Amino acid sequence: MTTPRPASSRRARSRANGDGTVYQRKDGRWEAAGYVLAPGNTRKRIRVYGTTRKEALAKLTEKTATSNRGLPIAAADSTVSAYLTYWLNGVAVHQVRENTHTRYAACVRLHLIPGLGAKKLARLTARDVRTFLDRLRITCQCCAQERDTDLRSCCAIGQCCDKRLSPLTVTYVHSVLKSALEHAVREDDLPRNVARNVKTPAPRPRRSPPFTASEARQFLHLVSSDRLHALFELALRTGLRKGELLGLRWEDLDLDGGTASIHRSLQRTRTRGLTTLHTKTRASERRIVLPAECIHSLKSHQEHQQDERQAAGSGWTDNGLVFTTPTGNPLDPTNLTRRFRGLLQRAGLRTIRFHDLRHSTATLLLEQGVDLVVIKELLGHAHIGVTAGVYAHVRLRLQRQAIETLGNALSRADDGNDDPPTAAVVR
Repeated sequence: MTTPRPASSRRARSRANGDGTVYQRKDGRWEAAGYVLAPGNTRKRIRVYGTTRKEALAKLTEKTATSNRGLPIAAADSTVSAYLTYWLNGVAVHQVRENTHTRYAACVRLHLIPGLGAKKLARLTARDVRTFLDRLRITCQCCAQERDTDLRSCCAIGQCCDKRLSPLTVTYVHSVLKSALEHAVREDDLPRNVARNVKTPAPRPRRSPPFTASEARQFLHLVSSDRLHALFELALRTGLRKGELLGLRWEDLDLDGGTASIHRSLQRTRTRGLTTLHTKTRASERRIVLPAECIHSLKSHQEHQQDERQAAGSGWTDNGLVFTTPTGNPLDPTNLTRRFRGLLQRAGLRTIRFHDLRHSTATLLLEQGVDLVVIKELLGHAHIGVTAGVYAHVRLRLQRQAIETLGNALSRADDGNDDPPTAAVVR
């Protein structure tokens, strides 16, 4: 006679109502199924898979937890619009910075949902994506977003302005779609990422030529009497990003040792205003050597800040920042850009972006023969390929100089001595 299983054992193996089921399929994989919140405030049964029971159960638990927070889960039979909304509010919001999420949301609202939102996620094909991107390249955005109706312009008056998206923006829209579909693949909602099968031409970003050595010297002379002289000099001599400069604290500086530790950035976000964040990437957290000129200007700036502190009295805001307003508050990045452009205009220098000071630093270092690895570490790039790609124009110019040098050597009159005076090191 079969001995009945104890009631406690049966209770341990059973799952509560609504927790879903987990079982092993004939192909060896584990499948978990359960009900979650779907778009339209309805409940929907979904299935997830894993190589082990624990993996499948973990995936189901994650989706259930998201559903319990009131976020609808978009399954494969939902529309692209529903899935992108879920991905923005339930996934991307926890993975990227607020400003990046704001750009993602604008991209989804203005381009992806109007172009692909009505299609079923499971039926989306590479041809659909390619057709959408091709149409996006040739469509007037005033007409597509109906901005001409309110302004009584463009197609509304029969004269289309043909305002199209730049190739860089089209590539960005494509990358956002790829990121969203990649997450659908990871969650087993899609078998593959069809957006990755669509190749788009690599855009050529528009960059202003960086300062030459002569223009850089003229700029340093220009800002020598400015209140933020130390900031501008630090930007040009070390290549720090704008946010890294504005987020720099006195505790990060070792003026006696001549070094600076970079591990935070000041940015303006839509919800929190001016806020301190981590650096752009993990590689951006670095320690750099300060030039002697920067050490001198920083010490002068520190003395001047003490005078401003005394003048402000109780109105001074003590936050430890190196570069502040006259009352100690953080500097707004937009105001710094406006101040920088005003300086260039008054001096008659050509207008460049503030970020081009960083490009000027790298360009001048490359032209002086500094190794690319050293420049990568100074700028805080995640990979040396980024450094090499951004400054390819400089490398081409150096190649041209090298070819001309070789040409001069080959065209020199034969003096009977073919051996080089010193051994050349090739790397």
